[in-house]
Amino acid sequence: CSAIDACESSNGGCSAKAECRRTTPGNRVCVCSAGHTGDGIVCIEINPCLVNHGGCDRNAECTQTGPNQAVCNCLKGYSGDGKTCTYISLCSQNNGGCSEFAICNDTELTERTCTCKPNYIGDGFKCRGNIFQELLRNSNTSRFYFHLEALSIRDITGPGPFTLFVPHTDVLNSDPQVKDWIAKGVMAQVLRYHMVGCANLLSKDLTAITNLTSLHGDLIHISYSQNSLVLNNKAEIILSDAVGTNGVIHVINQILVP
Repeated sequence: CSAIDACESSNGGCSAKAECRRTTPGNRVCVCSAGHTGDGIVCIEINPCLVNHGGCDRNAECTQTGPNQAVCNCLKGYSGDGKTCTYISLCSQNNGGCSEFAICNDTELTERTCTCKPNYIGDGFKCRGNIFQELLRNSNTSRFYFHLEALSIRDITGPGPFTLFVPHTDVLNSDPQVKDWIAKGVMAQVLRYHMVGCANLLSKDLTAITNLTSLHGDLIHISYSQNSLVLNNKAEIILSDAVGTNGVIHVINQILVP
């Protein structure tokens, strides 16, 4: 006589995911394979994500990859190894893409708001200060700023409003008259002739005006034709409507002479 191997046929009636183990002749036990659970007759894969989120961070996604195996991936807006996920502040890098003169506030995942700081105006992505500050920030107008600084002219730092007609930097750098005016001590008068007080005049406003009184005291004549604004019949506005907190800047292609 020989002992009957209860596991010999059809895995002893155990699950295909189980091991059939002989005990005594004619008897056996069914033990589920690693990564599976059940009575041996029926074995199902263990999904570790169903217990304690698979050990993943609460801000991570748990994905089953095999029997009792899973990977953890941080959700969008978080960084880490999945076991530990840290919130990524959009504002922590490059001020969240906001202007350097804006306050960045994280509102929710992958979202933030940009708000211009006090004494600045704009949409948060571009914020502008007073027109005196803005002159320096723009290469087209920075030379005008340096002339004001050299002569300690601070008229346009006040509350305003002001309208400026600023000769382009290239014009101020190349016009030989500038050196003569500085030498003769009249440069301040020339600069003030490009400033208008008590008025915040955009290009659309200027089309309806014929004369303005400058801070120097002399009149500036304005004409409008063929979609161009011309001052004193010679200086054309080539860039317009750079708005600051206390006024507006227009760039012209020639120097106005009082």
